[in-house]
Amino acid sequence: LIKVREIMCPEKVPNFNNVSLSRNTVVRRIEDLSANLKLQLRDKACAFDFYSIACDESTDATDTTQLLIFFWRVDDNFCCTEELLDMMSLKGTTTGKDFEAVSEAVEKMGLKWDKLCGVTMDGAPAMTGERKGMASLVCAKVKESGGEAVRMHCIIQEFQAFLSDVDADYGDILYHSDVRWLSHGSVLQRFYSLRSEIDRFLKEKDRVKNSPKLANTSSLCEKFALATSPKSQVNESNLKLQRRIEEQLVPQLYAHMKAFCVKLRLFETQLRSFNPAHFPALSEIKSAFPKTDLSAKKEKYVSVIASLVTEFNQRFQDFSVVEKQIKLFSTPFLVDAEEVEESLQLELIEMQCDDSLKSQHQLLSLPEFYQSLDNAKFPLMRLHAKRMMSLFGSTYICEQTFSQLNQNKSRLRTRMTDSHLCEVLRVSTTKLSPNMSAILQSKGQHHCSH
Repeated sequence: LIKVREIMCPEKVPNFNNVSLSRNTVVRRIEDLSANLKLQLRDKACAFDFYSIACDESTDATDTTQLLIFFWRVDDNFCCTEELLDMMSLKGTTTGKDFEAVSEAVEKMGLKWDKLCGVTMDGAPAMTGERKGMASLVCAKVKESGGEAVRMHCIIQEFQAFLSDVDADYGDILYHSDVRWLSHGSVLQRFYSLRSEIDRFLKEKDRVKNSPKLANTSSLCEKFALATSPKSQVNESNLKLQRRIEEQLVPQLYAHMKAFCVKLRLFETQLRSFNPAHFPALSEIKSAFPKTDLSAKKEKYVSVIASLVTEFNQRFQDFSVVEKQIKLFSTPFLVDAEEVEESLQLELIEMQCDDSLKSQHQLLSLPEFYQSLDNAKFPLMRLHAKRMMSLFGSTYICEQTFSQLNQNKSRLRTRMTDSHLCEVLRVSTTKLSPNMSAILQSKGQHHCSH
């Protein structure tokens, strides 16, 4: 690095030499940055109209359970912020420890409980318990404060658990393989495309006679042809979910899941009538093996897809509870006014009868559209939009941050304290800019080593 700076920016070498890289100095500077960011968040807390939290827990390199708490807030201008609320170490396994940690984090930041409108968590029993689960206790606390919060399971983890429960035999694969469950669609597609080459290779290696299943090429191709379309949709849906909340709000996440379910129902209907419209490989099999009666086994595959649909609907009940509210937020001009809350009906009718607002809804993004609404004319519709925008759909940000946590507190750095780890994560995940002027003014001396 010294040689690089001499070549790329020789005039800046003195500035680089004045940068102290001693471990104590670096620690103090990270502490200052984190403290300033936390102060900014606390100052902004009073401007939050609504916010929601996402919680996930995992163990670090010292087997200490760390609870990450992120919050997503919306202000009066429909500006959204996603920030680390806190990282809390859970000592022991006493029931309610996670709720106490969340309560402490919320109150330290100065957030109001009645403004909390949603809590999203992973599928851990300690969080999802009906009575004493962390999410239930948080919702009860919000209700005591005069608010109302919905609880949701992380849509990504629910999707993966749903796939695992439906087909437990294929929920995961051998540890030495690089192909995971959610990549099976791509693998099957490639295997099917190379079936002729694979068959020729097996014959050259004299392996076909030892495996009756592989020897029956028509049967093998039939299974792969029927499996490629559903598993490709699984792969595609999973990729759509792997995004941060600022890239797609809860309505978009719910739309992806609903589209996946509708596609499964379509596959089920088409298989019953043996329509290969979305199973192009079936047409190839029928041409390559004209004597094979594929329709004789269709019920077997229809039942598999039917079980997928049933399990899917059970898994995503959390989102179906707020489906009407999501529709009102994302497509207000297509909702029947009689089906929404009475307090919103009159404003909704006014909105639906305004042709200029219809045009704006088509041209603008959802946040821009609701920001453009007259607050004096549509106060409750704007309020509803803020609640929907402030919901977390997944704990994706928590999972990303756990990767950073493991990089910073590795097996070689196990002595890193929890407070310093939290400060590092806050600085590395924030979207805010530290107020360097305020930090410098708070220092008694400006020596390069301090």
